[in-house]
Formats: sequence, structure tokens, C-alpha cells
Amino acid sequence: MEISTMAVLPVLLLLLSFHQQLQVLAQATQSYQDFSYMKFVYNATNLPQEEEYDYIVIGGGTAGCPLAATLSEKYSVLVLERGGAPNSTPNVLSASGVLANLVEADDGKTTPAQRFTSEDGVKNVRGRVLGGSSMINAGFYSRAEEEFFSKSGVKWERDEVEKAYEWVEESIVFRSNLTLWSSAFKEALLEAGVGPDNGFSLDHVLGTKESGSTFDSLGRRHGAVELLNKGEAKNLKVAVYATVERILFSSEASISNPSAIGVIYTDSEGKSHRALVRNKGEVILSAGALGSPQLLLLSGIGPSSYLSSLKIPIIQHQKNVGQFMADNPRNNIYLITPFPSNSSPAQVVGITTDYFIESNIGDLPFSSTPEPFSMFPSFSSSSINLSLASFVVKPPGPLSHGDLRLASSSNVKTSPRVRFNYFQHPVDLARCVREMRKTGELLETKSMDRFKYSDLQGQKGFLFLGSSLPSNYKTDDSSMEEFCRSTVTTFWHYHGGCLVGKVVDGDFRVMGINKLRVVDGSTFTMTPGTVPQATVLMLGRYVGLKMLQERKESK
Repeated sequence: MEISTMAVLPVLLLLLSFHQQLQVLAQATQSYQDFSYMKFVYNATNLPQEEEYDYIVIGGGTAGCPLAATLSEKYSVLVLERGGAPNSTPNVLSASGVLANLVEADDGKTTPAQRFTSEDGVKNVRGRVLGGSSMINAGFYSRAEEEFFSKSGVKWERDEVEKAYEWVEESIVFRSNLTLWSSAFKEALLEAGVGPDNGFSLDHVLGTKESGSTFDSLGRRHGAVELLNKGEAKNLKVAVYATVERILFSSEASISNPSAIGVIYTDSEGKSHRALVRNKGEVILSAGALGSPQLLLLSGIGPSSYLSSLKIPIIQHQKNVGQFMADNPRNNIYLITPFPSNSSPAQVVGITTDYFIESNIGDLPFSSTPEPFSMFPSFSSSSINLSLASFVVKPPGPLSHGDLRLASSSNVKTSPRVRFNYFQHPVDLARCVREMRKTGELLETKSMDRFKYSDLQGQKGFLFLGSSLPSNYKTDDSSMEEFCRSTVTTFWHYHGGCLVGKVVDGDFRVMGINKLRVVDGSTFTMTPGTVPQATVLMLGRYVGLKMLQERKESK
């Protein structure tokens, strides 16, 4: 049963008057955040106009940080990050700041969550801070499924993949005790048949499991940026507020076999700098699923007719740059709970072959608080301190995809135009129908009874924010398909644009170009597992080790 806000308000006020705060169950597992990396972080305005390094990593994000740390074990590395250091935007350092980052207005320069809206009309964000999107996400950490590896186009050395995951996990992944809401959600999943109970596991396993987080038990974030601490400090230089404008190519190389020799970047004052790579060095794009294809296009690598139409000099015809862009659709059911609960990002996930179901809980924003961008449906915020719980569903893949085009042929700071074509593929839509029906089953479990309200007539039901499921959700496919389309938003797991086998080869080298690679989620054909974070972090370490091995063998 659905209960209106007005009918339940007197009871709600009474409950709020007498509620007891729930005890925090998590135990501290680490006593501090490690900012040692700041000793080799520089504002780009303080760097010379020209320098030379063994490797240049474009993007100090989720893949770029572990990649740079690994390469620095033997060689000099320059990391160019367009955002600032995390300590300049403290909201990125804690779980309590996740919503604050989405609330904060985008200043177009330094705010860590850069806003954009896809041509599908769906609001979204991308990371603009050292550590990338690992500094603005919800922290959930879970490894990829077998299907991701088998369909990736990469001949993975699985022992090395395991070691790369472990290298990440030993530093920044934590386990915390479940909150009241997460425990109830786990019980509901099992009661609704999403089994077995797999306990705690970082692996992708069918059933219900607790997983890791990059938030420690005190809610402090340990993002990709802390992996820089594992590098060789004397070989690492990280420039913040350094915006790469384009990649430079050798004028001596044949046009059919050009080589990357460096980059041009600008600092926050608009001053131009050149960074070059030494012999046997490389330029590595780790600018993310929007930034990497955008920079390839701006640098003259892409469909020749398209580049010519924008008057961009052609370095290499590459018809698939910016193609196969995909974003996992997110559909939600939001519940306002009858008592305040401790906020918690996702701790538990239900995994099936057809869909994944997560949940989280947080404070419902006050009426004076701006709406978090891309998070909730539009609503009139509450003047009472409430908790808002969400059931969040996502299909694997997805199979639907779109493309990316430049919004400006000269200004890299202008976000590209992107279309994801949510639910274009009928399988994605059918999966949404099934996953939302499973959500309806979760609401019917005994485990969820405690989160119902009683109105003045004694009728029990949930208090929803935004859309609830159609009344005929169990039987009417058409109404459920319309529900999926009308409530779709983003899971922030967009990928593609530089796919393996289309733009890069199995070693992540840009095909037809020497000394240039792409190492980030833009190379993925599908989202790895329930969330991509773990595998993007692993990828940086894994490719870095492979590159070191290649250099060793070439001597």
C-alpha cells in the first residue's frame, strides 16, 4: 500500500520526537588518510614551459594514479590532472560529502563533480579532481565477472590480474559492519530468492553478498589518489589544474605510422606548456570515457570526414573513436523511512545473471538545500530531518550504445556531446522490467515491514519519494516498460569510445599510432561487475606492470 505524505505527517512528527539514534556499528580499521603524495603535487603554474619525461599520463584519476605509481618504480612520470588536489575540496574526503559534491554548483573550473547532461536528457557528472571519479563516487568495491574478461578482447594473465587487484585492496579497500538498513536489505534479498548468502566477498558471485568499500569504518575516503603513495616519489611529478589541449606527434614520422612525442597543456592562468617523452617513452591517455575519446579527436585521431568538417588536421583515420558509448541505466524506488537512520553507502548487492540490486540510505535534504545533481527525482525537499532509502537496480552490459561528438573543435574544457541511447536494445528494457518486479518483491518481504508507516486509520504502507511501481507491475509489461523509460537515470558507469579491438589493441595501444595508449574505462565493452571502480583501479596497475616488463625485455 502507498501512503500519502500528508496522511502520515502527524504520525511522522510523533516518531521524530521520540526516536533514538541508531548506534554506529562500524569499527575503525585505519587511523588516518595518507596525504604523503602531496610532496610531489604541483600547481601547473609553477612548472617550466617545457620538460621531458619517460612517461606522460593524461588524467590523474581512477586508472591514472595506479598506472603512474607503477611506472614510477623505474622511470620518470608526469601526471597531468585538470582538477585540483583533494585537500582543496574536502567534501571528496568523506562519505558524508558524497551528496554535497552533487549539490555544489559547478563553477566550470575547480569543483570536483563536473556536470553534463547527455543528449538523452539524463543528468550526469564526471570527476574533476586528483583521484578522478574514485573521489566522488559511493565507494562500493567489487571485482569483475568472468564474462567481462572473456569478452574484453584482452588476453589477460589472470595471475597478474589477481595480484593487481590485491595491490589495490591492501591499501584502500575496507570492510565495515552492516548498518540497520543494509542488514534489512540483505535479509529482504534472501527472502525474495536472491541467494545464496555469500557473506563478505570482493568477487563477483551470484546471490547476495556484502562487499568492500573505499570508505573506512569512520567514513573517510581512500581513493585512487592514495595509490600514488606506492610509487617512487623521486620519479613522480603530478601537476594539478593542468588541462591537456592536445597530443603532439612527430613531424618526421610517416603519416601512416605517426608517433606521439608529448602534449601541450595549459595551467589555470592560461599559460601554455609543452611536456615531451624521451626515447622509448609513451603518452598514456587515462582521461576517462569522455575525456580520452575527446582528446583523440581534438588531436586529429578519428573519422577523417568528421575531423575535416571541423577543420581539425588529420593525424590518423580512426572511424571508431567516440563510438560504442554506453551507460548502465539506473532505475530506483525511494522510500522515506519512519525514523532517522545512520547514513550508509551501498554495502550489500544482489547479483543475478539478469540484473544487480543495491541499496543505500542517507539524509533527505532540507528544503533550503539545493537538489543533488543527477541523484534524486525532482522533489520539494523536507523541512524535517528524515532518512531516504533507495533500491537501485542495474542491468549488466548494457547492450544499448550511442556515440560521442565534440561540442567544440578547439576548447577541451567544453564537455563533448554524448548520447547513450538507454533501453534502445530490447534486452536492456526486458531486464529492467524483471529487475523492477524483483524490487516489488523486496517491498513485500517481512524484512521491510519495519519501514512502513501507519496512517491515522491504522493502515500500513510505504512513503515513497517520486514514482512508485505501477499498481499492475506484476502482470502488465507495457506499463513497466513505460515506467523504466520514464524513470531512467544514470548509474555513472558510462564507458566506451576507445574500445579494445576498435580503437586500441589488446595491449591498449592506439592502433596505427606509436607510443600512445589508452588505459581507462573508455576501452571497456561492458561495465565490469556491479561497479567498475575495482577493475579500473586494477587496470592501471596491471598495464603499468606489463609496460615495465616490455621495457625490460626490449633492453
